[in-house]
Amino acid sequence: MASTAGYIVSTSCKHIIDDQHWLSSAYTQFAVPYFIYDIYAMFLCHWHKHQVKGHGGDEGGARAPGSIWAVARGYLHKEFLMVLHHAVMVLVCFPLSVVWRQGKGDFFLGCLLMAEVSTPFVCLGKILIQYKQQHTLLHKVNGALMLLSFLCCRVLLFPYLYWAYGRHAGLPLLAVPLAIPAHVNLGAALLLAPQLYWFFLICRGACRLFWPRSSPPPSPSQTQD
Repeated sequence: MASTAGYIVSTSCKHIIDDQHWLSSAYTQFAVPYFIYDIYAMFLCHWHKHQVKGHGGDEGGARAPGSIWAVARGYLHKEFLMVLHHAVMVLVCFPLSVVWRQGKGDFFLGCLLMAEVSTPFVCLGKILIQYKQQHTLLHKVNGALMLLSFLCCRVLLFPYLYWAYGRHAGLPLLAVPLAIPAHVNLGAALLLAPQLYWFFLICRGACRLFWPRSSPPPSPSQTQD
C-alpha cells in the first residue's frame, strides 16, 4: 500500500519541489497509527514466543511481577533497531513531513514511500523460515527478489534522490550535497544508515542461502566408532 501510494505521488509530481498530491499528507497520517500498532504487534509476537518456550509460568498461572518487564527488555534488545526506526518515523519524520515541509517536496516523499516495495519479500522470507522452508526453491527466489528490491528501493534510492534534485537544479550529482542545507544531508545519512546495516544482513543471509558451507568430512576415528 505504501509503495503504491508512493508511486502515485512521485509520478504525479512533474515539478519535484512545488507539485503537491493529496495522498502525500493523507498517507502520512494513516501511517502513524500503523507504526504504533506494528510496535505493539511485534511485542505480542515476542511475548507469544516467550510463552511457548515455557518461560511464562506454569500453564498461564500467576507470573512474577517483573516478568513482563523482563520480556519487554528482551524485546527491546532483540528488536531495538526496528523499534527505533518506527519511533523515529512517528516522533520525527511525521512532524517534519506535515509541518516543516510546508507542502513542498511531495515527489521526494513519494519516492521514500516506495522503499516499502521490499517489505513483502522480507515478510515472506520470515514466514517461510517459520514453516521450515529454508531449502525450497520458493525461499531462494524470494531471497533473490528481496536482495534486489532492497538494493534498488532502499539503498540506491538515496543516490537517485540526489540525482533527481541535481537534474532539477542543473547540478552534477557530486555537487548536490554541497548545494543543499547540511541538515538535509544529515537526515538522509540517518535514514540511509539502518538501510545499509539491514542490507548487509540480507547479503550475509543470501551468501548462506546460495553458498552454504559444506560440513567437513568425518575424521577416521569417528568413522571407526
